[in-house]
Amino acid sequence: MAYQITDECISCGACESECPVSAISAGDDKYVIDADACLDCGACAGVCPVGAPSAE
Repeated sequence: MAYQITDECISCGACESECPVSAISAGDDKYVIDADACLDCGACAGVCPVGAPSAE
């Protein structure tokens, strides 16, 4: 199951540059992950300062 970014996101952008398949982009109020492109690698979760990416 693909990672999702929760409402805890502070829009810092740290996760976007870590994604090996560029599945993360800026949304209206938080960053979003394209579930079809996500590899479930967890790189985004490893760099997020607030733990917003979650494998729900």
